[in-house]
Amino acid sequence: MEFTSNKPPFVFLFWLVFLSPLVCCQLYYNFYDTTCPNLTGIVRYNVWSAMAKDARIAASLLRLHFHDCFVIGCDASVLLDDTDTLKGEKNALPNKNSIRGLDVIDTIKAALEKACPSTVSCADILALAAREAVYLSKGPFWYVPLGRRDGTTASESEANNLPSPFEPLENITAKFISKGLEKKDVAVLSGAHTFGFAQCFTFKSRLFDFGGSGKSDPTLDASLLQNLQKLCPNQADSDTNLAPLDPVTTNTFDNVYYQNLVNNSALLQSDQALLGDNTTASLVNNYSKWPALFFRDFAVSVEKMGRIGVLTGQQGQIRTNCRKVN
Repeated sequence: MEFTSNKPPFVFLFWLVFLSPLVCCQLYYNFYDTTCPNLTGIVRYNVWSAMAKDARIAASLLRLHFHDCFVIGCDASVLLDDTDTLKGEKNALPNKNSIRGLDVIDTIKAALEKACPSTVSCADILALAAREAVYLSKGPFWYVPLGRRDGTTASESEANNLPSPFEPLENITAKFISKGLEKKDVAVLSGAHTFGFAQCFTFKSRLFDFGGSGKSDPTLDASLLQNLQKLCPNQADSDTNLAPLDPVTTNTFDNVYYQNLVNNSALLQSDQALLGDNTTASLVNNYSKWPALFFRDFAVSVEKMGRIGVLTGQQGQIRTNCRKVN
């Protein structure tokens, strides 16, 4: 089975209240119980091993799952390399020089091909790796419905339309709604920025020329502003410098991200903008006070995201190499 006996009691309560059906939109919580019984252990070990070498990789694996699901659907299209006949998504602007974790997925896939050949899809590996990355970073555990199949195509143009830190909240919300999600999911899934890093170019305008004013963003905490201006000086060669999305608990999945927002210390303008909408501001304030509430809602939202546009049954294929179509 996909659970172990050492989970905290609230996990089982969460399971009983929210996720008790074994079937979910043609995905099954016990999909690989007989065909690949060691699946969870293999994924967990390899994610843990990768995190031991590179603490940043946990956030990268969660981001990889997000970037997969929001383009075409959760079909592992983000993993496909360019070929003469297929244009992949890795060179789309939101992914180029920033997408990470591909080698971890390759390692997991290779281990699974030895344990249970041609059985586990790359799309399911992405969903499970994201869960393990969060859980091993002291975040919530959730049960992942499985049975996704891998797509045989990709869309660079759709990848270029991923939600962006440069967009207003209204645009980002519209993109979430177009995928079957809600405004609440914007506030919840933005909480993934509680760990990981961002390149300076994604927020530098807040430091030196906010809204074309020639001045810094007046809502940004003064101390944070000074630190960021040192890290990201107003010159082109600092664009790829990295800053932690949460400088307080950088590699821990917790609710400090929301506390930062309340204190005007969000790194990205798109995150700070959550306080400018009554609905999302209320959620931010609640999550800043009650981490268990954030954990519960995050588990629900990320599981819901993992069902976007899935291929099941005889659709798609089970890739033997996640980087190319069979």
